[in-house]
Amino acid sequence: MRISLLSIPLLLAAAHPAPLWSQNDMPFIRSVEPGVGKAGDVLVLQGANLGQDSVAALYLTDRKNDFKVVMIEQTAESIRFKIPSEATPGRFALMVLTTGKDPRLVEQPVKVTIERETTNFIAPPQGGQTAPAASSAAPEPAHR
Repeated sequence: MRISLLSIPLLLAAAHPAPLWSQNDMPFIRSVEPGVGKAGDVLVLQGANLGQDSVAALYLTDRKNDFKVVMIEQTAESIRFKIPSEATPGRFALMVLTTGKDPRLVEQPVKVTIERETTNFIAPPQGGQTAPAASSAAPEPAHR
């Protein structure tokens, strides 16, 4: 039996099936706005294949710590998400968990900077003394 030259590539292709995700179906994040935020802030990312049929979950990762974010709104082209309260300050990549029979965590090329939360606490003066209240009234003239 003679094997044609066309049969060899077909046999090789059958032995190595294509991955379940083609490059056109893989979730991809192009940008995130704003690129800086604090715990509780809402950010919006833009990209392709980001709908519920492609993305099961979204994470912030620095390759040591992963923080799952709450997705508020999800479409094929964008995801609105909230930075979790347990996220620590630093620079994080966005990472998606794909859907399907073989879910995968795929780190994206987009980064987010998480800033430390600031408070508007004003410390009382030293010595327990309080500062006089500011007044908009004109000062009284001095008597001689």
